[in-house]
Order: sequence, then structure tokens, then C-alpha cells
Amino acid sequence: MPLALLAIGSALGNTKYEVIIVDGRIDDSPIETLKKHLPEAICFGVTVLTGSPIKDALEKTNAIKQLQPDLPVVWGGWHPSLFPTQTLEDERNIDITVQGQGEQTFKELVDAFSNKSSIENIKGICYRNAENKIVKNPPRTITAMDAFANVNYDLIDVEKYFEKKGQRQLDYISSTGCYFRCSFCADPFVYNRKWTAISPEIMVNKLKELHKKYEFTDLNLQDETYFTYRDRVIEIAGKIIEKNLTFSWAATMRADQGARMTKEDFEKCKKSGLRRLLIGVESGSQEMMDWLKKDIKLPQVYRCAAICKELGISVIFPFIVGFPNESKKSIEATVRVAKKLNAMHPDFSTPIFYFKPYPGTKITLDAEKTGFQLPKNTQEWSHFDYVGSKGPWVSDKKYAFFEKFKFYLKLAYTKQNPVLFPFQLVSRLRCKYHFYSFSIEKKLASVFFKEQELS
Repeated sequence: MPLALLAIGSALGNTKYEVIIVDGRIDDSPIETLKKHLPEAICFGVTVLTGSPIKDALEKTNAIKQLQPDLPVVWGGWHPSLFPTQTLEDERNIDITVQGQGEQTFKELVDAFSNKSSIENIKGICYRNAENKIVKNPPRTITAMDAFANVNYDLIDVEKYFEKKGQRQLDYISSTGCYFRCSFCADPFVYNRKWTAISPEIMVNKLKELHKKYEFTDLNLQDETYFTYRDRVIEIAGKIIEKNLTFSWAATMRADQGARMTKEDFEKCKKSGLRRLLIGVESGSQEMMDWLKKDIKLPQVYRCAAICKELGISVIFPFIVGFPNESKKSIEATVRVAKKLNAMHPDFSTPIFYFKPYPGTKITLDAEKTGFQLPKNTQEWSHFDYVGSKGPWVSDKKYAFFEKFKFYLKLAYTKQNPVLFPFQLVSRLRCKYHFYSFSIEKKLASVFFKEQELS
């Protein structure tokens, strides 16, 4: 669900302004939908991720400006947060960029547009002034999430999202930011290692209201680090049980956060509906983890895995390969740990991704110092691929190995199936000895199972 747009739209309230959210993944004719509302529009806002989403954002922005040149266009999201001035320098049709948390900023902007007043004192934005010079205003400090807890899901057609998902799953964000310092992540750059969350009482009361209204069966918590404070998580779990809210839920957890919880804590979360965790491992090498400033230890990962195995909680353990100067020893350690975790339980999975240099991260900044070149403008960034390809430090040989390894690892330890079981046994042997030639199973899978498209 378009949670960023829901957040800023809800912050405007529903008495003074009418908020129209257009999602191109749901709306087959987004331009036509936008045209209907242009005569009464105060401004046009877009949330933009770095990479190919920029293409779509530019297409819609340019179409809007062609139809109504004087309408203010505001870009927010990750890319404008990382490139606040470059975006304006490159694209004349973008009038303002918003950095970081955008709820209060966008509200102040819309009020200014509506009242035809100045935007020069609005924090957290970049804009062109009367002399056509780009001005960057002071940053906005992170605002407590309780101020924005009342997200209005009526701004979207929730049933359409349930239909697309194939289940009655509601997406929800209960916290913003992250305290941690992982060197491959842009969070420390955008939020300055700050974190804020909705308080338990307010959150569970809101979930009760949403559950009654939309009858969702699963809650997908999209927080960067949901388990930041153990006491908060346990209080929320207790209130969900107390109010007899009958939905399952999934969330993110750092291994060090899980290691500080007791088995009884996990049991309470399970009782409240916890069905799946996402615990980032990133590397099987402790040396590499330390270099990534991940600040977790492998024993913490295994402790979380052991408790989740015992309680029947599904876990996704993501890994990343292809960092600059990554050693063969580190790669071998990642392969070894991924196999070990996968073999522990059929509901454990270990997706392996290829590192892509995201702007603002320490690794990328260090790589630039040694000669690596990032895209130089917004158009080049729109062609920068984050999905489905190997990164700049992954050789063709390494890429071919991991594509085969990932396939066989997934097949080897998935839930047993009478038809697949012989292939699973063979796949386990393949993973054990890294023998991937004559891959009949992979060819059969490509015929019978359509690969899921990523976007």
C-alpha cells in the first residue's frame, strides 16, 4: 500500500482539503485520473525512490506541467531526500523537493499554496526563489509519530489492495527512522540515526478500529526496526491479546534485539499473532559484519533462529554479497551460514541480494573516493537498476554461481512435497558439494513455475 502518500495525505486532515491519491500500480489510466482533478488542484505531490521509479515520476510530472504549467510540483521520498538540489537543477518541472519526514512539511506547503503565502520559512525543503536560484532551507527535526497516528486508509480503495495481494493484508508503519549505523544503508544519512514510534495504547486502539472497519486477517508492519524497544513490543502484544484482535502479523527484527528478548517474550508475540520475522544477517562472516557496522553477532542470529524454530515462527534471513573488496573467505562464510539457517526449518528462507551502491551510504562514499562513479544527474539515476541484476563488484562467474545456489537452496529445504521430494534430496546434495551442472530441475522449474516479476 502507498504508505508514504497515505501518511502525508492523512496529515492534511479531511476538513479543509480533499486529498486524491493516485497509484499507477492500481489505476490503469493514472494520467486520465489526474486530468479530472487538475482544475481544482492546489499542488501535485510525488513520492520517489531512486532508480527506475524516477522514470514514472518524471513522466507524470512532465504531463502535469504540460497540462497546467503553474501548478506547484513537489517531490518527496528517498531520492529527493538524498539529492535535494540536484533534482531541481536537472528538472525544471519540479518546483520543490522535501527531505526526510514529510507529513508536517507537506501540510505547511499546501497551506502556503492555498493562502498564496511564502514558503521561505518552511523547514525541510529545497525550492527556487524569485531570482530562480535554488534555496535549501534548514532541515526539519523528526516529529513524534503519535502526532501522525491517525492514518486515513479511506484515501485509498483498501479492497483493491487486498485483491492485488491475494489476501486481506493491511500494511502499517508504527515507527520512523533507525538508531543504527549500517554502512550500506541510507537511513543514517536521511534520519540522522533518530527514531520515533506510535505509543502502544494509541497504536492498538487504531489497529482495533482498522480491524473492525476493514476486516484484515494479517498486519504487515513496514517499520525499519519494529523491535527497537522490547518493552514497547511486549506491551503492544499484550494489548492485542487483551482486546482479542484476531489477526496475524509480521515485522522486522535485528538479531541483537531478538537476543535481548526472553523465550517468554517471543511466546507472547506469537500468542498475539506473530507469524513471521525478517532478520537481516547480510553476511556469514563476522569480520564482514563488523566492516558493515551491522553491530550484531552470529550467535545472536542463531539464538533467534532456534527460538523461532521451536515456536513455529517463520523467518526471512536476508544476505548481501558483492561488496567492494569482499573476500573469498567472506563469500564462503555467507554460503555456509545461509545453508545452515535454511536447513533448520522449512519456514526459514535466506534470500541473497547483490550489493548496489545506494547514494548517501558510507560504503558508496568510500567507493567514490577510489574512483567508482555514481550517475551524475536525475536522468542517469532513472536508469540505475536496483532489481534483478548483479552489482558492479560481482563477476559473471560469481553471479552465475549464486543464481544457481539460490535456486537449489530454496528447492532443497522448502516444505516437503511428495512430487518435489526426490528433487529436494538431489538439491541438498548439490548445495552440499556445489555441483550445479546438468541442472534438469532448474529447466523443469522454468517450464512449470513462472518467475515472479519484481518492481
